[in-house]
Amino acid sequence: MARRVWALAIKEFLVLLKDPRSRVVIIVPPFLQLFVFGFAASFDLNDVPIAIYCEDPGVDAQELLAGFRHSRHFDERARITRDAEIAPLIDSKQVLLVIHIGPRFSRDLRLRAPAVVQVVVDGRDSNTALVSLGYVHGVINRFNGEFAAREGLPGLPARLETRSWFNPNLESRWFIVPGIVGLITLVVTLLVTALSVAREREQGTFDQTLVAPFRAGEILLGKAVPGFVIGLCEASLIVLIAVFGFGVPFLGDLATFYAGLALFLISAIGVGLMISSLAVTQQQGLLGAFLFLVPAVILSGFATPIANMPPFLRYVTLINPLRYFLVILRGVFLEGAPFHLLIDQLWPMALIGGVTLTTAAWLFRKRSV
Repeated sequence: MARRVWALAIKEFLVLLKDPRSRVVIIVPPFLQLFVFGFAASFDLNDVPIAIYCEDPGVDAQELLAGFRHSRHFDERARITRDAEIAPLIDSKQVLLVIHIGPRFSRDLRLRAPAVVQVVVDGRDSNTALVSLGYVHGVINRFNGEFAAREGLPGLPARLETRSWFNPNLESRWFIVPGIVGLITLVVTLLVTALSVAREREQGTFDQTLVAPFRAGEILLGKAVPGFVIGLCEASLIVLIAVFGFGVPFLGDLATFYAGLALFLISAIGVGLMISSLAVTQQQGLLGAFLFLVPAVILSGFATPIANMPPFLRYVTLINPLRYFLVILRGVFLEGAPFHLLIDQLWPMALIGGVTLTTAAWLFRKRSV
């Protein structure tokens, strides 16, 4: 069986490499997308979940906190009482910001000394962090103006100190470029597999494959191997460009990254082979691939936060493998997330891959009878 599958895989590689259109699909679009998204893409923010850490019971501190609580830009999700509670809230993405007012805030204000408000911000999404910090500055400035007017002060009394976790300089590329790894890998893998069977039907060689001593599962496996290898090489190359070209840090473990990549490729190949089994022509295969790609990208969290989507669409995203792979990518790039923390993202892709490959094999047998 292994020899037969390997022979089919070699044939698929040769067909892909000899076809000028296939070479263009594999090489040109991925790099265009990488550079366009890497340099030009940006995002907006709609809502900011925050936690309050106040050690000062004074009136001035409470007045400042009221500005955050009454602002339409902030949603208070937690109140904490010690430093150890900050990291779990940000690591689990329950909050984006922690507003920390120290025990001497009100006293320093009254003594005309610098009164410090610390903001701990999740820097994994740099655009979100920057926009949310702008909202924080707005609240602080309003408080400063009201306090100065009330006390007859010529200057602004409170000073803001910020610290960004995972992305200290709030570089937007650090958020966007890791996502491009998943996006481009999905595009290339899906197109390669979605056009494989349809291309043979269009060229009239599909019947020759059917009369050869191959089982339906072996034929699909032979067509899956080139997509897996090309996706693996494409993703590895883009990671190298992201790290050495764009300067995005890779803090995680390569084994964790490739485990997630392998499962993601299996799920993408399953979808592509399902489309290819249904398509009669390459045009149909191409149309089917883009019918899947557009909603898959929109519902992945790449551009629009999943938490901001309507409840129905949030459930729909659960069957999208790109959703899980983006979490893995940003986890291993920016957070250095270990394997055990990403298991919840790995097993859904394995399930999606198993279901789609099984369905593709069934469709292939049904249409080849």
